[in-house]
Amino acid sequence: MTKERSAMFRMPARIYLLMSTVVVAVVVAPAPVSAAQISGHYMEARTCQVYTGPCFANGEVGLAGKDALMAWSIKEGQYQNTDLAGMNVIILVRASDTLGFGGVKDAESARFVIVVDDQATDKQREALVAFATQQAGASNDNVARVHSSPISMELNIAKLTGKLRAGDMVKLKTRKARKGDCICSNESAYYPPLASLQNFVPGVTIQGNVRAGGLGGSWSIPDSRTAYMGTFEQ
Repeated sequence: MTKERSAMFRMPARIYLLMSTVVVAVVVAPAPVSAAQISGHYMEARTCQVYTGPCFANGEVGLAGKDALMAWSIKEGQYQNTDLAGMNVIILVRASDTLGFGGVKDAESARFVIVVDDQATDKQREALVAFATQQAGASNDNVARVHSSPISMELNIAKLTGKLRAGDMVKLKTRKARKGDCICSNESAYYPPLASLQNFVPGVTIQGNVRAGGLGGSWSIPDSRTAYMGTFEQ
């Protein structure tokens, strides 16, 4: 494993984006005693900048960042004693306030729409809804609608690019943030991801279109510093 590969998620984004590529052999630490029960890839997009500086973020508070998308592609594992390997689930959020440092908890109120992989069985569908609800900090009372849709999600860990599509509801294409994306030279992963992750980097939303049926509207965030890509293990 190279230092570049092992550090690309864990290293603070600003440092990683500005450093040159160095290949160094490292000693791999022993595997943890207990393996994760469920793991995979994660993508997120919000209607406020997340790779930014305080001056830009302060200008958006209360005005932007009230909508978000969270998506999980489960590579292996189970939830509620149900095998979810190969399944995808998306949760769309519309909140009353900017989703900032406290995530969904920052909002006085929030509503959710869950999009479940149409390949899921009834039991898997139930488990996916429960998983997404728990991860987003939602409750059943906050879920406005559950959709079933074909979902395709691709996250290239080496290049840190991502693609997500769910029927005609979600179209998302992302890439890692880089030096040319800096405006004030004080950028960082300003707001943390909305979900619990082991590794993540902030990114740029190249294409971001969401039709949030059940939440009363749609939104679009092309060419914006509004994305996260990462991995999760629980």
